[in-house]
Amino acid sequence: MGVMDILLIIIGFVLMLVGIAGSILPVIPGTPVSWLGLIVLHLAPSIPFDWTLIIITGIIAIGIYVLDYIIPSMGTKKFGGSKAGVWGTFIGLFVGIFSPIPAGIIVGPFAGALVGELLFNKTKGKQAVKAAFGSFIGFMTSTFIKLFATCIYLCIYCYLVFWVYWDVIIG
Repeated sequence: MGVMDILLIIIGFVLMLVGIAGSILPVIPGTPVSWLGLIVLHLAPSIPFDWTLIIITGIIAIGIYVLDYIIPSMGTKKFGGSKAGVWGTFIGLFVGIFSPIPAGIIVGPFAGALVGELLFNKTKGKQAVKAAFGSFIGFMTSTFIKLFATCIYLCIYCYLVFWVYWDVIIG
């Protein structure tokens, strides 16, 4: 195993971890980044390139990436929300991540959606709460799907490195 193998395996693993973080943080496209980690792994000279795996996981990554934009809007519309609620969800997520309160990553998106509906869309009372809840549900559903997919990609990565190609890598 050469230096290039080690370097590409490490870079692939880092991309897997960044992808998992990106499944929660809306700034990083989590599933495509994890998929890129699988590609980088297969670029290691000691590991044969598996086109079937890369194509199937790539189609899934693209599908999830597209759904990531559709699902939150569906949740918002289903509960009578607006674009202000969706934007509030994303802004609330950032505030929640960096706030010192426990469960800020969960409270932040809901509070952001509620503020977006109340202040920017001028939605009243119960309807604002309902719309904020819809934005929150859509966001959480999308986040769960991305987190699930990136964890599966990490499992595939670890399976390939430590089970399938381990003898090739250390040999």
